[in-house]
Amino acid sequence: MDHHQEEESNREKPDDEKEALARLEEIKKSIEAKMALRQNNLNPERPDSAYLRTLDSSIKRNTAVIKKLKQINEEQREGLMDDLRSVNLSKFVSEAVTAICEAKLKSSDIQAAVQICSLLHQRYKEFSPSLTQGLLKVFLPGKSADDVDADRNSKAMKKRSTLKLLLELYYVGVIEDSNIFISIIKDLTSAEHMKDRDTTQTNLTILAGFARQGRVFLGLPISGQDEDGLGVTAEQKKNFKKAFNTYYDALAELLQSEHKSLQQMEKENAKLVNAKGELSEDSASSYEKLRKSYDHLYRNISSLAEALDMQPPTMPEDGTTRLTAGDEASSSGAVKDTSVPEPVWDDEETKTFYECLPDLRAFVPAVLLGEVEPAKTKNKSSESSSEVVESQQTAEDTTEFPADSGNMADVSITEQPKEKDDVDKEKAKGAKKEKGKEKDSDKKLENEKEKGKSLDVANFERLLQRLPGCVSRDLIDQLTVEYCYLNSKTNRKKLVKALFNVPRTSLELLAYYSRMIATLATCMKDIPSTLVQMLEEEFNYLVHKKDQMNIESKIRNIRFIGELCKFKIVPSGLVFSCLKACLDDFTHHNIDVACNLLETCGRFLYRSPETTLRMTNMLDILMRLKNVKNLDPRQSTLVENAYYLCKPPERSARISKVRPPLHQYIRKLLFSDLDKDSITNVLKQLRKLPWSECEQYILKCFMKVHKGKYGQIHLIASLTSGLSRHHEEFAVAIVDEVLEEIRVGLELNEYGAQQKRLAHMRFLGELYNYEHVDSSVIFETLYLTLSYGHGTSEQEVLDPPEDFFRVRMVIILLETCGHYFDRGSSKKRLDQFLVHFQRYTLSKGHLPLDIEFDLQDLFANLRPNMTRYTTIDEINAAILQLEEREHASAADKVSVERHSDTKRPGMFLNGKSNEKNIGENGEAPKEESDSDSGSGSAVRDGQNEELDDGNHERGSDSDDGDDYEDGVGPGSDDDNEFRESIEQRKLELRGRPALNMTIPMSVFEGSGKDHHHFGRVTGDNGEEVVDEENGEPREVQVKVLVKRGNKQQTKQMLIPSDCSLVQSTKQKEAADLEEKQDIKRLVLEYNERDEEEANGLGTQASNWIPGGSRGNTRSTGEGSGKGGGSRHRFVYHQGGGGSYYSRRK
Repeated sequence: MDHHQEEESNREKPDDEKEALARLEEIKKSIEAKMALRQNNLNPERPDSAYLRTLDSSIKRNTAVIKKLKQINEEQREGLMDDLRSVNLSKFVSEAVTAICEAKLKSSDIQAAVQICSLLHQRYKEFSPSLTQGLLKVFLPGKSADDVDADRNSKAMKKRSTLKLLLELYYVGVIEDSNIFISIIKDLTSAEHMKDRDTTQTNLTILAGFARQGRVFLGLPISGQDEDGLGVTAEQKKNFKKAFNTYYDALAELLQSEHKSLQQMEKENAKLVNAKGELSEDSASSYEKLRKSYDHLYRNISSLAEALDMQPPTMPEDGTTRLTAGDEASSSGAVKDTSVPEPVWDDEETKTFYECLPDLRAFVPAVLLGEVEPAKTKNKSSESSSEVVESQQTAEDTTEFPADSGNMADVSITEQPKEKDDVDKEKAKGAKKEKGKEKDSDKKLENEKEKGKSLDVANFERLLQRLPGCVSRDLIDQLTVEYCYLNSKTNRKKLVKALFNVPRTSLELLAYYSRMIATLATCMKDIPSTLVQMLEEEFNYLVHKKDQMNIESKIRNIRFIGELCKFKIVPSGLVFSCLKACLDDFTHHNIDVACNLLETCGRFLYRSPETTLRMTNMLDILMRLKNVKNLDPRQSTLVENAYYLCKPPERSARISKVRPPLHQYIRKLLFSDLDKDSITNVLKQLRKLPWSECEQYILKCFMKVHKGKYGQIHLIASLTSGLSRHHEEFAVAIVDEVLEEIRVGLELNEYGAQQKRLAHMRFLGELYNYEHVDSSVIFETLYLTLSYGHGTSEQEVLDPPEDFFRVRMVIILLETCGHYFDRGSSKKRLDQFLVHFQRYTLSKGHLPLDIEFDLQDLFANLRPNMTRYTTIDEINAAILQLEEREHASAADKVSVERHSDTKRPGMFLNGKSNEKNIGENGEAPKEESDSDSGSGSAVRDGQNEELDDGNHERGSDSDDGDDYEDGVGPGSDDDNEFRESIEQRKLELRGRPALNMTIPMSVFEGSGKDHHHFGRVTGDNGEEVVDEENGEPREVQVKVLVKRGNKQQTKQMLIPSDCSLVQSTKQKEAADLEEKQDIKRLVLEYNERDEEEANGLGTQASNWIPGGSRGNTRSTGEGSGKGGGSRHRFVYHQGGGGSYYSRRK
């Protein structure tokens, strides 16, 4: 293709050169002819009177020739010149001059008039002066009364043609005086004519023609002519040039003032449009008239400047001679002060959807688009005409041939008549067969056409059925191309009807339908115009109907118009007229319609430079109407949303925080690099940091778990566990901060902090999994979540009935660590909590589906067999039964304790309770201290067992042995306090003074009898409390041990119950009883645990992995914290390409 194009271009170049050379030759020949004619006119050889007498001098002949002079043209030039050579016009020169002056000459007739005038000038001496005076009368209308009533346009044409004729006559030497042109130019450039705009326009065209044709008078260079041979002096050239320059300057000032007045009118019209929405007919017509006048004046001045070899005048802000451009200029200064305009589209995808339409000519042949139909019809007509011509020629040949043959061979025809008849019969039969074949072929073609039509109709119906499913850009573009193959006038009407009848509830299809219309509009102009007309008629009908029905149809109609506006199918004027109609009656459905229109295309019109100012004023009117009218909350919200969607509030640019490089590196490690595979490396990098400088910032970043990925919170907890082996206080600070954040979230209950609160609940659960908090902290947090703020005046704010967020918080925490509460006391506590949790959820009323499903999953995972209560009465009864059961179990324990205590020997003043403690010399205190120390060790074991239960009885027997070597196990701060109290009690017991007295056996026997008879309770000091049967005030009977000589005796004493000795003894006795019960409970729990382990209920030695999965391969590494209360156990997993620390069960 490129090679052929090069050949064609190479062929065209010589042709252009030949044409240019031919033109130059013609110009040279015309100039030579003019110069020869000028020489003949300057030196005419006029015939004498004797020769003129020989010519025809009759009036009739001369009158006929003079009439012909009034109609001079190029076609009659030769004949008219022959007539002039054959007549004698010496007596009719004035008539001939008048006829030539009255002739209506065109530009093409000027040369013929010059030839005729030259012939008359060469014959008659008085012709030239008379002709000059007659032609000058055209430019001096005051001297001729006949020209007063002439039409202005005809006069302008007459002046133009006369001036051209004068110039040509001057060039050929018929007119020799060049001063006549000075008078003409002075008249045309006079300042009086500047007052009349039409006269100025006319004079401009005449002067521009003179400047182009008479460049020699202005001293401008011309090609092919000798300037000196024309007889124009330098002084005359100077005068001509001065006159033209002065006139051009005056015209430039006139153009400037015209431009200013036009701009002023544009601004006034823009104000009217913004205030009223439209221009009045008078304003529009006056503006249109002024704009046309300005454009005409500018074109004529530019033409004159080009003829004078000058630059055309440049106007300030040139190109703003349109109303829309005036809007641009005013809007750019009034509305948008920013130097960079806002983009029309929010993102590239939206811009591509509305602006990048497929080119149908690249996918569909031009014949199917209807663009080759004219050429096709021309070809058909030419083909048909050629066929007609050929048929006529063949007919002529056939008619001529038998005639010739008949003349030449009559004998042969007479000799063979039979053969001729046979040939004719065969021809007739062949013709009949051919006609039958043609009929059959025509029938087949008709059948095929009908089948094709039915097939096209079926395909088109299927295409229309696919329209509602085109919900993407690719689908609608593909359907558009497929439609082009079924394009016809009938199908276009059906398509427009189908697009117009889009379902009123399928608003998402409007954008795709509008894209299809915009794509087809490039080739099929009738589709968009018809659809826009239908939409406009429907809008006017719905607005003028003024009923409060069919709101969906109204919204569909206005949104369709808005989508088409964004594709520039619907003009912006129609959109503004629709918006104005809604604002004029801003009530009921018109509010919804206006807001939907603004939501669809308001932002587009606001950001488009042509409509910015008008849309701004419309939005201001909208807000004023909202403030004036008493709208309901829904309508008020609609208006505000539409307004701020079109014109969002201005916000200052966000200033990015500048962080030091070390902080940036920490954030990169935690928020970018941290994952299951890189956790080991991240831990190493964090340990390498200067801890004293970075500890606070690392703590701050750890607490921002909500800014990272939710699925990586367990990795943050694992990092906390790893760092706590080297920085114990860091883990404590993390736990404190998490608990504090959870409580602050409950106190504030901000909607924007919900994601943060959920992340902190998950983080707390992961910290429990990594053994940084005990189960008591988890349960306290759970109960705090349910109960905080209830029973106070702020309950409606902190936990309103319709707020289910606390339910979600509890679900998150239990899903994270609840599967560890499956045995021991923690199992009982979780069961109790879940009952209370059910009461809380039932108090909320009907739960949303997502929360209900989460609750079902939670119970299925943690307690699949637990009863789910459905009413408040059922759950209250269950809680009441649970509380009664707890009280009963507590009472049973107290009664068992009392029963076991009554069977023991009574205690005396020195507090001894063992029958064997009758020795002397301090043996009893020593044994008692031993027993106390033994009980203390039992307490430690029991306490350790309770803590282990609190941590889900994690570990097997071997794990317990590893963790609690040498009988010293990890304990909390409560454990330490408990040990200190036991050691203090030992010291108190050892410090008591021992009595060198032995208790007689009769005392023990008597005390037992008395106890059964009177219901006595013996204290440590040997006191007895005597209860009266009828409930009267009691007295305390005390046995006093005395020694007389070597004899020991007991005496009984009654002491009032309100005595300080009795009261202090009672308090001490109650404290001791409570302590015994606690020790007994711990020992019983320890025994229960041993029984469960013996029965194989279970040790789970597998590892905990987030999400409930278990690790298969592991290598364990243990580290124990230093100091009481901090214990850490780590399991190092290697699998899946990574490693991390997790909890060990």
